[in-house]
Amino acid sequence: MTLEILDIAARPDLKPAWRALFDGYSTFYKRQLTDPVADAVWAWLTDPLHEVEGRLALVDGAPVGLAHFRRQPRTGFGEDMGYLDDLFVSPDARSGGVGRALIEHVREVGRGRGWRTIRWTTADDNYRARTLYDQLAAKTSWNLYELTVGDTP
Repeated sequence: MTLEILDIAARPDLKPAWRALFDGYSTFYKRQLTDPVADAVWAWLTDPLHEVEGRLALVDGAPVGLAHFRRQPRTGFGEDMGYLDDLFVSPDARSGGVGRALIEHVREVGRGRGWRTIRWTTADDNYRARTLYDQLAAKTSWNLYELTVGDTP
């Protein structure tokens, strides 16, 4: 098995494979990924001036996982940190080290950028992923809130 992590911006030909993985991620979280949303995220991932970046994990040349991440200010410390927005591994590739490899890749990117911290959130009932996360990171005691600002499309 050969595992490779690629920068999405460098491989626009992999958009259909990325879309299938992002559809899987959205379905897992019980959301419908629409074409306008997918197109907006793809535009961000392929725009070198946009903060959101993406990586695809390939096993033996086949895309099996994705990670979307970005820089986030850490105001209490006067520094930047990383935020892992999305992480997904196709069900048939789970338990093969792909999720760990994607997180470790984001860690290396962060290390190169001087980030001391990378944060992410996951659903409380996402036990399988949380088993991995508990091996790599410390669960915090913070609660997440969302404030609706206005109408959404």
